[in-house]
Amino acid sequence: MRRVPEECLRAASDLAPDPVHDLRVALRRCRSMADGLRVIDPHPVWKDMKKAGRSLFRSLGELRDVQVMAEWVQELDKEEDSEKQALLSLLATREQTHKLTAAEAIRSFDLRQWRKWSRELPRRAARVKPGSLVFKHLALERWTEAYELHRRAMRNRSQVALHQLRIGIKRFRYIVENFLPQQHAAWSADLKELQDLLGDVHDLDVLWATAIEVNAFGSAESRARWQSIVQAAREKRVERYRERMVGSQSLWQIWRADLPEGKQIQAAAKMRIGLWSQFLDPEPAHARRVAALAHQLFDGLAKLGLAPSSANQDLQSVLQAAALLHDVGRSKHDKEHEKVSYRMIRGFGPPLGRSSSELHLAAVTARFHRGTFPTMRHKALRDLALDQKKIALQLSGILRLANAFDSESRGRIQKVSVESRDHHLIVQAQGYRAWSREAEKIAAASYLLELSLRQPIVVKPLLQARPKTPSPSLRKQSPSR
Repeated sequence: MRRVPEECLRAASDLAPDPVHDLRVALRRCRSMADGLRVIDPHPVWKDMKKAGRSLFRSLGELRDVQVMAEWVQELDKEEDSEKQALLSLLATREQTHKLTAAEAIRSFDLRQWRKWSRELPRRAARVKPGSLVFKHLALERWTEAYELHRRAMRNRSQVALHQLRIGIKRFRYIVENFLPQQHAAWSADLKELQDLLGDVHDLDVLWATAIEVNAFGSAESRARWQSIVQAAREKRVERYRERMVGSQSLWQIWRADLPEGKQIQAAAKMRIGLWSQFLDPEPAHARRVAALAHQLFDGLAKLGLAPSSANQDLQSVLQAAALLHDVGRSKHDKEHEKVSYRMIRGFGPPLGRSSSELHLAAVTARFHRGTFPTMRHKALRDLALDQKKIALQLSGILRLANAFDSESRGRIQKVSVESRDHHLIVQAQGYRAWSREAEKIAAASYLLELSLRQPIVVKPLLQARPKTPSPSLRKQSPSR
């Protein structure tokens, strides 16, 4: 971020190709850093910085495109024919027009605000360690998106498909470059080569489209000659890309082998949800305690065959996500924050390893952790199938009770157990005090779970067994004097 004002000063003098390119690179790196960190830290200042950088970046884009096309014209054809001179003359005229726009964009760029962000944002970024599992998980998401674009592009090799592939690899590269230093050291040369190859293909496509648009060719022969030159350069780069990226030994497989797999993906998704919560929740320690208590309640009910189940959803993970995120709405305001939490969770894109249906179910579960008592006709439940509504009510009942256990204890209750006795459930809580205001809240909170399970619930203290003392006859007698 400190480099951007320096590059602004360099570029503003004459808007030459190299300074313009360097300024765009500096802006791009800042914006890609914001993209990665916004996934974890939803503070609006990242969006503000990215928006300011995007405005200047785009204002320089058309100028940079014209300058790159002029370089290509010089490189592709060494002969000084009339078509080449006409193209260069046209590009020179356009360059002067775009320089006026770019100069005005640089003058109006708020350097004072940018320098303020340069002091504030590094402190926020320092809360997340580069190279962590969270960033590997984010890189895997970008890898998955880029690989799908690769498969599509290799089927038809169209301009649009190859351009989208270039963007997909670029996004993957930025995550690796910014947040995975070990992988970047090993992969940077290959990633740069691939991005350059696809960037060249895009530049050549734009150059040819521009030449056709302005009717730059005086005859059919000259048009055919230029088309042959451009097409040959394009195909050379596409084939080089295929050499590196197609087959069982391609770079795709090498990169994939060093990214999370199996249970690591699930663990990373949970970690991302937890980090997102920590940046928003005023009391993240409370959320972690509630998540632990909800986990114990769910396990206790599962052993009795009373926990909800789903063939295609990991309901334990859904409950954990809801528990970790149930208070994120307090970042906006405290009153009726469960409604805000519901909307924020629904707006949080599901990380890889979590489906949109699971995240929706987590949002509904968090919605009823307190406050309004849910009914089947509640608008938050309206879009769910009947079996999903029943699951949501059961999970909400578990979360509501777990939240009540920590509503005032501040961590005093850390262990609970569940058992069935005489057609009712006994929930024993270590640290629970029957004659207390807390007990009254817990009793009220248990009602939703009682209705869901159709069994009464009795909450009792969990008494720790006293250690057994050896009988007198077994005690070692001390020797008499």
